[in-house]
Amino acid sequence: MSDLVLLVQIASACLLTGLIWTIQVVHYPLFAHVGRETFIDYQAKHARRITFVVGPLMLIEASTAIAMITFHPPVVPDWIPWTGLALVAIIWSSTALIQVPCHARLTTGFDLSAYRRLVRSNWIRTVAWTARAIVLLGAGWLALQQGTV
Repeated sequence: MSDLVLLVQIASACLLTGLIWTIQVVHYPLFAHVGRETFIDYQAKHARRITFVVGPLMLIEASTAIAMITFHPPVVPDWIPWTGLALVAIIWSSTALIQVPCHARLTTGFDLSAYRRLVRSNWIRTVAWTARAIVLLGAGWLALQQGTV
């Protein structure tokens, strides 16, 4: 069970890390180039489509982060699951308190202030997911060295 939880954690963290970097350096910067006349439709489609991709992954990540507190290979130090869970809390808090409200403001049209806040604040999630991936890959390495995975 602990091996499966660790593997799902690594997979979800790495998938979300790749996705957030793509959003941060490609997708969000292009918001400013959509054009005011089509922006509302673009934002609505973005929100619907990205939720379809990110939502299930974030739920899997959160549930396995909680499970990993109890179920992790013995070779993985206890601080790793707790650090991973703390990073999930940061990501979810940032999403709910900053990024979602920015996207909500953008549903009525392009707003430069909301856009800038969205792009700048998204670094919180980008750094947190990157840290999660690094920490979990380290845990995977430890487990592989002990032959538990």
